[in-house]
Amino acid sequence: MADDTRFLTLADVAEVLNTSSAQVYALVRRGELPAIKIGGRGQWRVERVQLEEFIQRMYAETREFVDRHPFVEADAGPD
Repeated sequence: MADDTRFLTLADVAEVLNTSSAQVYALVRRGELPAIKIGGRGQWRVERVQLEEFIQRMYAETREFVDRHPFVEADAGPD
């Protein structure tokens, strides 16, 4: 996958996110990750900029979650 490629396949996105293509497809179908469907067979493509924006949104959501749910030593469980 070239770094200057504008559009990525779902497999490419899965590789970047270190997850499965099925998980990426679910993100696309739920509208969490914007994508386009092209060609007669309906192949999905995610624009690189959309993927980067998604990643930044996930960082922001994670920060908000951590702020609302601070780590408590008791949450660590037994050693």
